[in-house]
Amino acid sequence: MTRVTVSIEDDLMEAFDAFLEGRGYTNRSEGFRDLIREKLQNTKLSEDADGVGIAVLNYVYDHEERMLASRLMSTQHEHHNLTVSTVHFHIDHDTCLESVTLRGALSEIRTFADKVLAQPGVRHGQLYTVPGELHVETHHHGNDHHGHAHKHEHLKITN
Repeated sequence: MTRVTVSIEDDLMEAFDAFLEGRGYTNRSEGFRDLIREKLQNTKLSEDADGVGIAVLNYVYDHEERMLASRLMSTQHEHHNLTVSTVHFHIDHDTCLESVTLRGALSEIRTFADKVLAQPGVRHGQLYTVPGELHVETHHHGNDHHGHAHKHEHLKITN
């Protein structure tokens, strides 16, 4: 691990310390590392049009909006290759929250998210993405004596 020295104005350091305390950090180093990771991740996401990764799309919608639930379901089916899981939560009589976990090409994930969030009746929404790298690996499964190998694609999350 590399040790660095950084000069920071007193008021900025006070604000950073308050930020760290409010979020339960026990030391400044981990806070700085998290900020650097976040900045690098956001830069990679904005610059890498052909990248892959994982994402979570959260959105709140009006369950009573005419045909909205059906349109949302159709959109998910149109992008079934991206969807890992969906969690549905009833907030109140008319309002639902869905959380969709996605994996694949980030451009396709963004397209899916934009289509969902643009639906009339979707009130709030946010897409959180994490870039990764796609690796094809060969694995041997089972206890057979024939050593059958199977290739799998795995998404490796980058730091």
